[in-house]
Amino acid sequence: MDKIYVVYWTGTGNTLEMANAIGEGVKKAGKEAEVVNVSDITVDQVKGATKLALGCPSMGVEVLEEGEMEPWVAEFESAAAGKTLALFGSYGWGDGEWMRDWVDRMNGAGASVLNGEGLICQEAPDDAAKAECVALGEQLAYA
Repeated sequence: MDKIYVVYWTGTGNTLEMANAIGEGVKKAGKEAEVVNVSDITVDQVKGATKLALGCPSMGVEVLEEGEMEPWVAEFESAAAGKTLALFGSYGWGDGEWMRDWVDRMNGAGASVLNGEGLICQEAPDDAAKAECVALGEQLAYA
């Protein structure tokens, strides 16, 4: 069985809800999902994976969380080539610039971002947003 890691950082729990729904979609598609906080996994542990989901909310002036997620993503860039990624996160303000920047960054590192964009939702994911997350997990599993 192929394991798909869903690596996330969350401050309020919104991105965790999204991560769990993506993991649910991966499992629904018959694959193994490991939903894990970024502080509990190293880049070395995911280097062999061909598909991953990465999630982080918008922070500050629309950037990735700088204490844990940004350093992890910076290290991951050297291992991103050839991988299929689903990017996701929540936001409270702005227009999604952090996600567009993240997609560009991962594409520039040689990864392929599903749908050419990340999945974002404002504040806590409602039922429709959770359904989109489940669908994204299924899509990642079948990619």
